[in-house]
Amino acid sequence: MAKVTVRTLQKLKNSGEKISALTAYDYSTAKYIDQAGIDIILIGDSLGMVALGYEDTTKVEVEEMAIFTKAVARGTQRAMVITDMPFMSYTIDIPSALRNIGSMVRYGANAVKIEGCNDYILELITRTVEAGIPVLGHIGFTPQSQNVIGGHIIQGKTTDATMHILQQAKLLQLAGAFAVVLEMVPEESAKYITENLEIPTISCGAGRYCDGQILVCDDIFGKYSEFKPKFARRYGDMKALILDCATKYNNDVKSGNYPNDEEIFKLSEEENNLLNSHIK
Repeated sequence: MAKVTVRTLQKLKNSGEKISALTAYDYSTAKYIDQAGIDIILIGDSLGMVALGYEDTTKVEVEEMAIFTKAVARGTQRAMVITDMPFMSYTIDIPSALRNIGSMVRYGANAVKIEGCNDYILELITRTVEAGIPVLGHIGFTPQSQNVIGGHIIQGKTTDATMHILQQAKLLQLAGAFAVVLEMVPEESAKYITENLEIPTISCGAGRYCDGQILVCDDIFGKYSEFKPKFARRYGDMKALILDCATKYNNDVKSGNYPNDEEIFKLSEEENNLLNSHIK
């Protein structure tokens, strides 16, 4: 089972085969996603909302991403493991950014994801790649900038806006990014951008014509119920399953039905008699 690398992803784009990507935040989920054949496992900063209960992704700390990166990396054999660099962990200065990025690789990430495209970000990507760490770019709607953008707003809704995103993507490509996430971009715009890039594009709500797709695992599992993006398809109902299992367990504990005779350990008859004699 060959490990997925940047070369693997480029070959998939070149051959027209789609790239599959999902988020994961713990060992067992990563293990099962990996076994399912997913190409990329992203430790997304979405964990702030779905795993830590924050109101948005900007509250996630580097130390928290480190814990989840370690767990996911331990559960993954084939997929490329990518850590989402959290808000303000890479925007202060290049040296501190490289330290934070390097720590994620030491914790098991094969690459990192960095949002945005400006002169600083482009320099950081170049320096990161020169240091031997692959970088996944992220443009279109960038959640860490939602307060500046003004909320969850679709990007690239005009020809001019599409050309601007394409220019950003080309700059990221030139800086050394191996692929780019396009989030909340109209399908036609994402198709045009994809056709004019050499590196793969990964759609996060950007339609069918990107080179790959990524979703949050809690969304497709039906586990996170507070918010469901329009583009997220639910393949299961883990919320109902968890509620059902926990309710049945609670009822069995309260009624004395759990544990039963097959679910307990017992003393030998000799030790039990000795214990009862001692108590008496």
